[in-house]
Amino acid sequence: MGQLPESRTELEYPFLNCSVDYAGPVLIADKKGRGCKLIKSYICIFVCLAVKAVHLELVTDLTKEAYRAALLRFFSRRGKCRSITSDNATTFVGACNELHKLVTESSISTELADEGIKFIFTPPYSPHMNGIAEAAVRSTKYHLKRILNLTHFTYEEMSTCLTQIEAILNSRPITPISTDPQDFCALTPAHFLIGRTLTSIPCQQIAETTNLSLLQRHKRVELIKQHFWTRFTNDYISTLQQKTKWHSGSNDLKENSLVLIKDKMSPPLLWSLGRILKVYPGVDGINRVAEIKTKKGTIRRGWNNICLLPLEDNL
Repeated sequence: MGQLPESRTELEYPFLNCSVDYAGPVLIADKKGRGCKLIKSYICIFVCLAVKAVHLELVTDLTKEAYRAALLRFFSRRGKCRSITSDNATTFVGACNELHKLVTESSISTELADEGIKFIFTPPYSPHMNGIAEAAVRSTKYHLKRILNLTHFTYEEMSTCLTQIEAILNSRPITPISTDPQDFCALTPAHFLIGRTLTSIPCQQIAETTNLSLLQRHKRVELIKQHFWTRFTNDYISTLQQKTKWHSGSNDLKENSLVLIKDKMSPPLLWSLGRILKVYPGVDGINRVAEIKTKKGTIRRGWNNICLLPLEDNL
């Protein structure tokens, strides 16, 4: 297994070195109401290589002009990148050639010589070399394509939905901030973006059995976000549980460890975190049940409902 590249291990500021890929297509409506036409659109996904923060942009086609417009919006809000890693899609290669031609013009070459962006292209048929972007595409597209079959959004509604999904992805816990038993906070990609955790305004929970066609359009966006939150949280928590053989085990439950608790009723962007107060070993000496202290009180959960966040000695 190869060593991580320098861009994955050094952080100056978020999105200094990033990776990009497209997801889609997704269908959007050209107007509200009856008689609307469905237009293909795509999701341009930027991922910070250092902290895995995600930035989503909605584009209407696969041309180099649309990609350049997405780059401009991305740079205006996140800052210019030093390097961008992508595959060899004609969209990415065409935009790279266009920007290279612009920089090499004699009138502006002296001004932009030190500000150019390094475009890195992975070898053909090697998607694993851009795996961090492929993983972000899966996290976004895997659930989104299943819930967008319920309705069709306009460009504005889809942009709102993608922004909320971006917040969900950037709110996922990565590792504990401290070892203090009274600290229930975990480090998230949002800490590197805004210096604190992301929170959402309280919204009315919409029942899953509600007929989507009878809802107002702004409530449809909220229902889609709740669907995505329910699916993504269960999927993300499952990835944190290490799949090991039955012959041996690791990451045993220990007191004062920060854990992520499965909670299907938690609202979006609110991850249930707690500290282990006491463990209950089985007859074989393995801890499979723990008493957990949370902000709301003390609860008891089994190993299948809690996930131990990685510590420095476990990385």
